[in-house]
Amino acid sequence: MSFGKMNTFIDIISTVPVKDAEGFVKKGDNILASVRAYKEDRHGSERWTNMASFSNASSLFRFRKISGIKVTTKMVIACEDGRYQILSVEDVRGRGMYIEVLAEKLESSTVR
Repeated sequence: MSFGKMNTFIDIISTVPVKDAEGFVKKGDNILASVRAYKEDRHGSERWTNMASFSNASSLFRFRKISGIKVTTKMVIACEDGRYQILSVEDVRGRGMYIEVLAEKLESSTVR
């Protein structure tokens, strides 16, 4: 993956419980990393057709592996287009250099 193709800035976010001033707990965002990524939206290509098991995935993100951070399906990706719930995380070709994430766009009514 060339650096020129990774032209989308993303934040990898975990939601953590946060107490407000009155002592009530609500979910807050904890930004774990801000990186550049390659983003590909769903379209009618052969590759997206082959990923039929992830029919609700709307975007694919590919970025360099971040040392010290294990990306999981409990995390969210935020970029200029909105927020995306991570559905699957895969090490590209098993080399430990790049991470490929399939994600579903969160609508404003389903944001957690």
